[in-house]
Formats: sequence, structure tokens, C-alpha cells
Amino acid sequence: MMFRFLLIIAALAFSTNNYAYERVVLLAPAAGDLFIQLQQQHKVVGVTRNNDDFKDALKIGSHIKPNIELIKSLNPDLIIIDSTRFFSDEMASLLGAKTVIYNPVTLNAVLEQIHHLGTLLDCPNQANELVTTLTQVLQKIKPLVKKPSVIYEVTQMPLTIAGKGNIVSDIIHSAGGELMAPSTRKLIKFNVESVLVSQPDYYLYQIGPMNPNPQPPETRQLYKMLPSKFIQVEQLSYSRANSQSFYIAAELNRQFNKS
Repeated sequence: MMFRFLLIIAALAFSTNNYAYERVVLLAPAAGDLFIQLQQQHKVVGVTRNNDDFKDALKIGSHIKPNIELIKSLNPDLIIIDSTRFFSDEMASLLGAKTVIYNPVTLNAVLEQIHHLGTLLDCPNQANELVTTLTQVLQKIKPLVKKPSVIYEVTQMPLTIAGKGNIVSDIIHSAGGELMAPSTRKLIKFNVESVLVSQPDYYLYQIGPMNPNPQPPETRQLYKMLPSKFIQVEQLSYSRANSQSFYIAAELNRQFNKS
């Protein structure tokens, strides 16, 4: 892993870009953090309706239903999306802007995306510094004597857990734990019986837009049989892959080391 980090830093040092994009529409909310960390927030001219980090940017709907006419009025030269599911090639062709997918599911992939943005936005020095800082955060993670098993609850009802195709999986792995999930999907429908059989060391449950009012698991009748340690986490912090993911992994490692 460390060798790959060094390769990314080396790539940043020698990367150049013949054209720096100046008018960016963010349809991938997670990428907003990186624009701030790279000191490129002034280039963001459009964001989704729930993004309040860019005060001067126009709200152009949601990432599921972006308003193409509003986006077109901004005359963007770069559009950041999280998938082509809600933003098709046909929609992109109407706007005449470069489209880039931002949807990393590992911390390594976040570093690679920082490198890519550093090239696109012509800020390789800032990108190099950010990669170095985040790499140092991971270097401070302490090894564990035993790798704890973890279940991550996405929604209580219906019970949905994070799969191994979720950034949560790599956050937990980087912290020294192992996500218990039966598939590589991002989200998995689950059941209480399977949780009881799994007997995880930790049960993380998120609170946020997808799981606004979960009952604390330790008070749920069947979960009282679990020996797990229950930890409430913020959905938007864990589910958005960006620079904060590294600090979350480090904090989770500290919690693992306390037990």
C-alpha cells in the first residue's frame, strides 16, 4: 500500500495539464470536500440542492434529477458526477462540457482522484500536499492484536447493511477491522437473525438522511443478546469518500485500540 502512495505522489509531482477547468458543476456531493481542501472552491459554479458549502454556487436540483437548463445557463466546462445512472451521455452531449465520474470506494482511489483533480484544475502542488497529508494520517494508525469484526447498519427498517463495495468497507479495513458482509454490493438487505449469527465485535449504525431516527441497537429486544459494542456514526461523514474518510479511519482505529 505504501509503495502505491509513493507512486501517486510521484505522478503528482510530474503531472501537467494543458487546460485548467474553471467552471465546475458538482453533481457528486462527496467531491466537494476535495475542492475545498485543494483551495479550488472558487471554481464551483453549480451544486446540488443539499450542498451548502459553496455559497456563491447556483443550486441546480438534486444529483438524481439535475436541472439541465440551469446547468447549461452556467456554461460549465467540467461536470463531476457520481455515476451515469442519473446523468446520461445524452445529457452530457447537450452541455458540451467534460464529464468526470467521482465515485471512489477505497482510500487509495480517493488519492488517485485527488491526483486527477489536481491535473484537471491545474493545482498539482495543492494535490501533492493533500496526498502527503492524508498518507501521513494513515501512517499513524496503530496495528491491532486482533482484527475486530464489524457490521455497519445503513437503515434500521428495512434492515440494510453496507457491503464490501462501499467506502465504509475500506474505512473499516484501514482502521484495522473487517466488515462482515455477504457480497461486494454497496448496500445489502439483511435480517436480524443473520446479525445474531454473525456475532460482530462492533455494530456501527449511522444516523442521517437514510436512517434519521434509528432506535439505539442496545435497546432493541433481540440485539440485547449481542456481545457487540454499539457505535453511532454520522452518515454523511462515513458514506462520502473524500479527505474526511482518512480521519474517520484513524478515529475508528483509536476506538478499536481502546477495547
